[in-house]
Amino acid sequence: MTSTVPALGTRTAEGSALQAVLLDMDGTLVDTEGFWWDVEVEVFATLGHTLDETWRHVVVGGPMTRSAGFLIEATGADITLAELTVLLNEGFEDRIGHALPLMPGAARLLAELHEYEIPTALVSASHRRIIDRVLTVLGPHHFALSIAGDEVSRTKPFPDPYLLAAAGLGADPARCAVIEDTSTGVAAAEAAGCRVVAVPSVAPIGPAEGRTVVSSLEEVDLAFLRGLITQMS
Repeated sequence: MTSTVPALGTRTAEGSALQAVLLDMDGTLVDTEGFWWDVEVEVFATLGHTLDETWRHVVVGGPMTRSAGFLIEATGADITLAELTVLLNEGFEDRIGHALPLMPGAARLLAELHEYEIPTALVSASHRRIIDRVLTVLGPHHFALSIAGDEVSRTKPFPDPYLLAAAGLGADPARCAVIEDTSTGVAAAEAAGCRVVAVPSVAPIGPAEGRTVVSSLEEVDLAFLRGLITQMS
């Protein structure tokens, strides 16, 4: 989904140099990181393999080519990456068709960004077919554009998705606030030169220069995000 990109109006710039907010999806806005792992466990069980729980921290955050490839190599399963990708996407779509819980604070934050006309993008390593399903719950009107993992030649942890999103919004990456839940996503956003808010989901993320770590989106609002950019000015 790509819609008309709103202009960087006076309400966006007022009192802050914040130009855009870029948000990850799984584990950040929707509580689905556990869904992916459950599907991976189920699919590999049908292939005759049991996944080690410690692998969960390795595969979290995608992209699917990396996580699925790792699991094939680790288990020695007789399946191609293309075949596994289809099974994982189908299993995940079935899961979110039954329930798609939002992370605490997600609905309130999206509503606030929309109210104040902050240019906002959804940036995910998930495939387009998954993003479009999730957008029906999040509300496509909350996002000027979305970037899917299968639409870029290099997805997270490379900076390409965030650079593409910033360019699409006409924003300077250094004036963008990114919200991520995994080290893979954080690495991508930081490589793009963005200010990062980490909200760890499955695995811990430590603090670093240019990075703020919070325990929940309930700690994040527009004033908080504007403050991050103001600090660097």
